[in-house]
Amino acid sequence: MGEGDSSTLLASRVFVTWVELVVVGFGGTALAGAVSGPPELIVYFATTLVTVAVLLYNIDQLIQQRLGEQ
Repeated sequence: MGEGDSSTLLASRVFVTWVELVVVGFGGTALAGAVSGPPELIVYFATTLVTVAVLLYNIDQLIQQRLGEQ
C-alpha cells in the first residue's frame, strides 16, 4: 500500500468511529430520557462503557491495519 492508501484508511476509520460514537451517544440519551431515577445512572454508565469499547475497538483496528502494512 502507498502512503495515500494509509491516510485514506485512517480518515475512513476516524469517520466510522465518529459515526459510531454519535449513534451510541444519541441511543444512550434517548434511553436515559425514557427512564428516571437510578436506572438513568445505570444507562449513563453503560453508555460510557460502550463509548470506551467503540474507541478501543477502532484503535485496535487501526493498529491491525498498520501491522498488516509492514
